[in-house]
Amino acid sequence: MAIKAMNVNPKRFDRNQLKFYLILVPMAVFMLLPVVYIFSQSLKPLDELFMFPPRFLVQKPTFKNFTDLFRAASSTGVPMMRYLVNSVIVTVIAITLTLLITTMTAYALSKKEFKLKKFLFSVNQTALMFVAIAVAIPRYLIIDTIGLNDTFIVHILPYLAMPVGLFLVKQFIDQVPDELVEAAKVDGAGDWHIIMKIIIPLIKPALATVAILTFQMIWNSTESSNLYIITETKKTFSFYLTTLTANQAVSIAGAGMAAAAGLIMFLPNLIIFVIMQSRVMDTMSHSGIK
Repeated sequence: MAIKAMNVNPKRFDRNQLKFYLILVPMAVFMLLPVVYIFSQSLKPLDELFMFPPRFLVQKPTFKNFTDLFRAASSTGVPMMRYLVNSVIVTVIAITLTLLITTMTAYALSKKEFKLKKFLFSVNQTALMFVAIAVAIPRYLIIDTIGLNDTFIVHILPYLAMPVGLFLVKQFIDQVPDELVEAAKVDGAGDWHIIMKIIIPLIKPALATVAILTFQMIWNSTESSNLYIITETKKTFSFYLTTLTANQAVSIAGAGMAAAAGLIMFLPNLIIFVIMQSRVMDTMSHSGIK
């Protein structure tokens, strides 16, 4: 008796897919709730922000929180745009240098042979266990010793070492066939040419993930401005918004401005992830290289 083959992965909707939708759709809605909440909070008038019991969705949306935030920003001595430009410059430079350093280091650990190779990679794996706050004091002592306090580079240098990024990129480079690299060397290609023309095109998903992680770390960080920077014009946008809303927290209007500032800080992270999410999914499924 002939058995009808089951279409396991149909291109169009099939009733066999219903069991997956019953699980995935509620999970997607549940994970979307924090995003909806951030937008809703930023648009709530003060009476809804302090309502008890609180409501999840805004009933009477308003942009007053944003106007109050920008009005408070205009009353400070340094223009808000200066902090924003500082953050953009720091973020772009940090992402570029992090990707470059991570790729070159991962290539050396994956495709080169030298003494202490396994030990150095073990050091990187050990560093994965430490959270940022655990190394705050040693990091400050190093920055102070080499005389980088109150310099613009202090926003970038401490964050260039990214253990999780190095581990992720190395795992991808490990999958690049050694024969491919050797063939390029036979044709006269140097290490730089191999990295730029062979390695980077094959590990783009991993690099996209590292870029997102670096962006989130740099864009949301207030540590460097708090600990190392004295000159106000050298501080970053995240520090500025945090300080501005903290100073206004004593007033009722401060709650609305804090909600608006939270959305402003969150939006770039959301936009970057939406643009690059397909690369991130490739990384998570570890299917960047076959």
